[in-house]
Amino acid sequence: MAGSLIERTLGVLEILSEDAEGMPLLVIADRLRIPKSAAHRICNELIRLGHVRQDPNTQRYRLTTRLMAMGLSYLASTGASDVIQPILDRLAEESGELVRLSVIEGQHLTWIAKAQGARTGLRYDPDMGREAPLFCTASGHAWLADLSDEAATALIDAQGLETDHPVGPGAPRTRESVFEHLRQTRERGYSWVSDSMGPGTTAMAALVRHPLDGHPIGALSIAGPSVRLDAERVQALGPRLMAAAAELSQASASSRLFS
Repeated sequence: MAGSLIERTLGVLEILSEDAEGMPLLVIADRLRIPKSAAHRICNELIRLGHVRQDPNTQRYRLTTRLMAMGLSYLASTGASDVIQPILDRLAEESGELVRLSVIEGQHLTWIAKAQGARTGLRYDPDMGREAPLFCTASGHAWLADLSDEAATALIDAQGLETDHPVGPGAPRTRESVFEHLRQTRERGYSWVSDSMGPGTTAMAALVRHPLDGHPIGALSIAGPSVRLDAERVQALGPRLMAAAAELSQASASSRLFS
């Protein structure tokens, strides 16, 4: 990653967001493909601005809570937390699993809110703020299935069939296999993947639409361990998921997040 100083700085923040334990300077430099001295200067400037701190014992660089606070402040200003969170909480309580909302921005789908229904036992809980790979996630399939084959192909080709996240053995590895998932999604009304975005996990998702013209604005998903989210459970949760997605579609009119 050569790029401008701004691109490098954002790259450092994105890398540090992946691990709460922080990253060594050499790893940051290698990941960005920049000199260690350049990475050091960026990290020191981010420390001065209050976005990063360095652990005095491990020397690892870690994010502070400042970016999180900014994100939460932005969501609060849009009205999203008051309108959206109760719907997510209710579906999480009903399903007993992790419920996530992602929003569509341009060619990207990003997870921005969640509710955890699992209180004990296995819990599936990825970080928020990450872009959802379209080819292997239930949320990605829910969006792609709503598009024409040509538009879906363009998005798949733009993003590719690779991701930094470890995928499972059930992840589609060809464009044809992705389209088979999209065909099934169109038939049942919601997407469903197993052992795809990580081994041993299952996820299902339904599209959230704009309340006025119906264009896709995001996806609502339920995800959890495959031992709990088996075929029978997924089919039972399908109507609840779609009803919650429809409720979110109507509620989105009250939030500037989707305007």
